[in-house]
Amino acid sequence: MHKVFAINPGSTSTKVALLEDDTVIFGRNVSHDAQKLAEFTDLASQQPYREQTILDLLETEDVSLEGVDAFICQGGGLFSVVGGVYEIDDLVLEHARTSANGVIHPANVGPILCHQFAQEYNAKAFLVNPPDVDELQDLARLTGIKGVYRQVHLHALNLKETARRHALSMGRTYEECNFIVCHIGGGISVSAHCKGRQIDGFDIVGGDGPMSPTRCGSVAVADLLRYAEGKDFAEVLSLTTKSGGFVSHLGISDSLEVTKRAEAGDKYAAMVWNTLIYQIEKCIGSMAAVLHGQVDGILLGGGMVHSDDLVRQITETCSFIAPVTAYPGEFEMEAMGAAASRALTGEEPVKRYTGEPVWSGFDF
Repeated sequence: MHKVFAINPGSTSTKVALLEDDTVIFGRNVSHDAQKLAEFTDLASQQPYREQTILDLLETEDVSLEGVDAFICQGGGLFSVVGGVYEIDDLVLEHARTSANGVIHPANVGPILCHQFAQEYNAKAFLVNPPDVDELQDLARLTGIKGVYRQVHLHALNLKETARRHALSMGRTYEECNFIVCHIGGGISVSAHCKGRQIDGFDIVGGDGPMSPTRCGSVAVADLLRYAEGKDFAEVLSLTTKSGGFVSHLGISDSLEVTKRAEAGDKYAAMVWNTLIYQIEKCIGSMAAVLHGQVDGILLGGGMVHSDDLVRQITETCSFIAPVTAYPGEFEMEAMGAAASRALTGEEPVKRYTGEPVWSGFDF
């Protein structure tokens, strides 16, 4: 049995968990002072403050990190990689510090924190299945514009762990199954998994796929160009990650509040809520086509899956494709613990990050 400490930074907090393999024995969401975070010039410089806040909490809770075998995160800021466990080395640290892929996200602090803790406690430092996982099949890459190619940013960590767990419940392995896996929360990922690879999905950072509480989702190019005329570029771009979806329509991002308004007779809130579900269903249908209809299950994970109405609607609409199974919440910390354990035992080989994107163009 291995002792693992998982770290998952957010905008104003850091989730941490001490695990024995994939079993959480201590877990907390460590809050950070937003004003203090705002004082730092970049994400990387937040590391000492976040680390000390974590250590202060552990001391208060009488939790020791002595004997931890590995520190692990999901990483961020990296160029595209295939799924798996990666050693956190100097190149990973450089790309995380500089947000080399151009995506500035709190997850980028994860490798820096893991490396520092690992140095202090003489342990291994890993990352696993970052949002930059790219296992797309070639047909998923080309667009109708020469030189513009599709890419994906998805909740790969939770998507793959949900698929692993469901396959196990069937007495099979992830590598033996085809699944449509959804993460439905602040961001919404819908993806096709074929025999252990995430072969298609939607770029939720780029404004692709269904709308979500804070994201606009797919919009016709001509409509977006007309909307953007005369507006600030950054303002329009923020629709893809911060100010779209529920926020654009209703001024709030809380899905529970949206459903409460709908139940109270707010027709606009009801339409927005049902449209979000409708768009998820359409995306699930498209992933069924990607898998040629050979689907072993449709799996729903993420915080919004606590909604019985959402699960009911998707089940009624999509169960003709395959059985629908709900996994409310997420398995991110457990996924990190399990991945570190597989790496430590040699069950899963540890990969080396090259800094070269998985895919950089066709040879024609």
